[in-house]
Amino acid sequence: MAKGYQANRERLEAVSGFGKIISKRAGFCCEWCGDRDDLRIWEQRPEREPEEGTLALLCGRCRRLADGGGWEPDELRSLRNALWSDIPAVAEGAARVLSRCREPWAREAIEESFIPDELKAELLK
Repeated sequence: MAKGYQANRERLEAVSGFGKIISKRAGFCCEWCGDRDDLRIWEQRPEREPEEGTLALLCGRCRRLADGGGWEPDELRSLRNALWSDIPAVAEGAARVLSRCREPWAREAIEESFIPDELKAELLK
């Protein structure tokens, strides 16, 4: 148990070490919707070693969406601009959330984005 606790603690410290860099990159606002409340670092790929490209600064609402929380289709419209980011955690993370919405505008936004074609194919099945 101590090994798991220690590993988790070290991971959290590694992620928090990127806090200032990610916050400055994001302009101190949510990288998905632009909100400024309840901002925290979110990991797109928690199974990998943390790095700038796998971390995003998200507000509480967007973290809830990222973690599979419920949503209304209109609530997701604010994520469209995130698809154009060159940061994988921002663009690909937002695309994964939008792919759960089967509205035509969401599918079109994913199709037009710069995310990798393999990911587009996976998300738009």
